[in-house]
Amino acid sequence: MILEDILKEFRGEEGVGAQNPEWQSIFSELCQEAIRIGMELNNHYHTPEEIREMMGRLTGKKLENDFRLFPPFYTDFGKNITIGKDVFINSGCHFQDQGGITIGDGTLVGHNVVLATINHDLNPSKKRKNHYAPVRIGNHVWIGSNATVLPGVTIGDWAVVAAGAVVTKDVPAMTVVGGVPAKILKTISEEPAETED
Repeated sequence: MILEDILKEFRGEEGVGAQNPEWQSIFSELCQEAIRIGMELNNHYHTPEEIREMMGRLTGKKLENDFRLFPPFYTDFGKNITIGKDVFINSGCHFQDQGGITIGDGTLVGHNVVLATINHDLNPSKKRKNHYAPVRIGNHVWIGSNATVLPGVTIGDWAVVAAGAVVTKDVPAMTVVGGVPAKILKTISEEPAETED
């Protein structure tokens, strides 16, 4: 069994299944690895290069040299995060990535942002079974401090999520959303490029 079997389960595809003891063991090991790397990242100073290397180990993917992160940073799994070019993640963010988190190029993520990809069944007979849905963030998105993005949400290119917003539905490109739950506050109009005389 490999990581791909676990990711299939999160995507709702046919896989070995979370009830399989081997699946549970590997999943637990990966979660513990995420905790270890998180502790290493968060508990003393690291250069930007060291942070990129640690985040590469955490996600299992090489990060671009223009990736920037200000610790602390928290995640429960790590291996289902994909980060584009020229991304900045500010301090105190929590990424619950089992359902999958994709962050597009040029995106800015503010302090204490929560990206959540897991929900739990309400029916008592289901014993709070996990339901996974990815969070997809487009290119050049700006997510303000203390915003929360819930499972299954896609945020379009150049959108802005206001500080403190709780995003429960998809956000169209070129819009500003805010509030609880977040609603469209305005549309962003592209200004013509300035010309030199």
